[in-house]
Amino acid sequence: MKILVCISNVPDTTSKINFTDGDTKFDANGVQFVINPNDEFGLTRAMWFKEKQGATVHVATVGEANVEPTMRKALAIGADEAIRVNAIPTDGFFVAQQLAAVVKEGGYDLVIGGRESIDYNGGMVPGILATLLDMNFVNTCIDLEVDGTSVSATREIDGGKEKITTTLPMVIGGQKGLVEEKDLKIPNMRGIMQARQKKLNVVEPVDATNATTDKKFDKPAPKGAVKLVDNVEDLVNLLHNEAKVI
Repeated sequence: MKILVCISNVPDTTSKINFTDGDTKFDANGVQFVINPNDEFGLTRAMWFKEKQGATVHVATVGEANVEPTMRKALAIGADEAIRVNAIPTDGFFVAQQLAAVVKEGGYDLVIGGRESIDYNGGMVPGILATLLDMNFVNTCIDLEVDGTSVSATREIDGGKEKITTTLPMVIGGQKGLVEEKDLKIPNMRGIMQARQKKLNVVEPVDATNATTDKKFDKPAPKGAVKLVDNVEDLVNLLHNEAKVI
């Protein structure tokens, strides 16, 4: 089985986020970037297939040279090869078109992506990718088993879980539950050293279009000052006259 794990290079959640050019562009200065958490769950599951079933695992992303440390981390975790499409990931449709070209070129059986990235939370790339490739698709996937070309998957739905059987080739949008946080792979020194010898292929983008454009970003409004009260009467008065919740 040949697996491609799609990786997003996203800001660490502890980073302070700012925008430039009239709040139309993200300011990457001083921001630490990491593997998108939903993608990391998928990568760890792919490594399970590699260890248990002898699968080949490649990782791919769309981005410029600054994303390569993130890809090297994926290689250090255990991926066999990395592919970077040399383009700015302008929107989900553009990214899906680039990844579709990678999948077609590589002949992958299983494509694992995160259900969404934690920066834009678009949640559209895996579904668009499956459509472009005409592959089976399971989103919000929290369990995945493969036996030959037969697939058993579980996904989260409102109020419960849904178990699905399907076949390869397929695309999944994975999330927490695909593996548990305690099982996430952490690069060790041996993996880091081996990653230096693994292929990180850079390919040029295919002709593609954008379906959306960013107009402006707005940061959440700052929280108001906290008022401390020391008796119930004052609290009730504030809730009634200021907060107007009672």
